[in-house]
Amino acid sequence: MRLRSYLRLVAFEHSVFALPFALQGAWLAARGVPALRTLVWVVVCAVSARTAAMGFNRLVDARVDAANPRTRGREIPAGAVSVRSAGVLVGLASAVFVLAAHALNPLCGRLSWAVLAVLFSYSFTKRFTFLSHAVLGLSLGLAPLGAWLAVRGDLGGDLAVPLLLAAAVLSWVAGFDLIYACQDREFDVRAGLHSVPARFGIRAALLAARWLHVLTVALLLGVWVRADLAGIYLVAVAVAAALLVWEHRLVRPDDLSRVNLAFFTLNGWVGVGLFVGLAADLQLFP
Repeated sequence: MRLRSYLRLVAFEHSVFALPFALQGAWLAARGVPALRTLVWVVVCAVSARTAAMGFNRLVDARVDAANPRTRGREIPAGAVSVRSAGVLVGLASAVFVLAAHALNPLCGRLSWAVLAVLFSYSFTKRFTFLSHAVLGLSLGLAPLGAWLAVRGDLGGDLAVPLLLAAAVLSWVAGFDLIYACQDREFDVRAGLHSVPARFGIRAALLAARWLHVLTVALLLGVWVRADLAGIYLVAVAVAAALLVWEHRLVRPDDLSRVNLAFFTLNGWVGVGLFVGLAADLQLFP
């Protein structure tokens, strides 16, 4: 039961958002399946970094979550996980991430502290800027870049490929976070928190999310062209685009009842589908 509380605290199942893109970065850098040792450490880095970031966010937002009717049942406000225990979890996950990054190569080790700084900074941005959605996107966008460096060991190769993928992740995450944030617009306004829905309204936020996801598809097509991939990845991008269209059809300014389906289920399939498409493409057309 206690383990389940910790897993819920960091929403462990949401690792599906970042991990498939970290794996795409590794596959693109290796032009196929990376070395097993590297692959294992990439997965450890992705999961531990996300655990540290999510746990830190729950600590920083504990009082806000307690005041918000939608989030007051989360583990820290509800008393299922203590502040001290959550802090220990964040410390352990951070240590695992840094050690795993050093195990990959010296460059990843040196950059690990900067990555943690970016991940932790997101938790404060909603206090002063509506661009917090973009910072969250940047946090997840670091995953394919980090995996590329994990495989390459240096800044060699065509960096345009992982940068395009990172930008696609940034716009994708920022877009679906805008949709998710619409649920809390009234609370954010009352609490003095910053978000696009709070500042510009739900209709404007959904429109911005739509255009961000158009940009996502364009950037993924850029990856397809720049990485000289074959038709399988193009099909995966087309499927991802269809899922994003479906996502936007599920939510309207006057009906946010299906936000969770749009946010969790469809976006999870976007990441997994793109990775499967890329892995198959590089396997059949190396």
